[in-house]
Amino acid sequence: MKVAVVMGSDSDLPVLKPAIGLLHDFGVETEVIVASAHRTPLRVREIVSSAQERGVGAFISAAGAAAHLGGVIASYTTLPVIGVPINATALNGMDALLSTVQMPSGIPVATMAINGAKNAAIFAVEIFAVSDPALQKKLCEYRAKMVKEVEAKAAKVAEELK
Repeated sequence: MKVAVVMGSDSDLPVLKPAIGLLHDFGVETEVIVASAHRTPLRVREIVSSAQERGVGAFISAAGAAAHLGGVIASYTTLPVIGVPINATALNGMDALLSTVQMPSGIPVATMAINGAKNAAIFAVEIFAVSDPALQKKLCEYRAKMVKEVEAKAAKVAEELK
């Protein structure tokens, strides 16, 4: 299974790079696509309609401003769609957050924090890990590593305060 990472603009790539890297670290294949819900709607429909044939098991959708990309993708598929609202306007991403999270009943988009692409990647891995024990093991190792990193930081702070 692979994750299709779809962004509304190439300007969204800096927010998505850490997520793409994390997916690769977990061994999850990605395809990275720039397509706009408003400027290239036919391209979006084509990408989504052929996704399962390409082995896509989930989408990460990133968009700013009106941020309808996740909802448009979700309207064309029953695969999981994870939305990442992008901070791209004077509203600091709140417009994108509300556009992504306020989906009508029946067409869900799992919505991450503004610029929360890393959590989107982890969530996609969790979805795949439900049926992939090796991926589940990698997730457990990832979490154990986070625990060690926090413990090391706590020890450093304690040492500095002595």
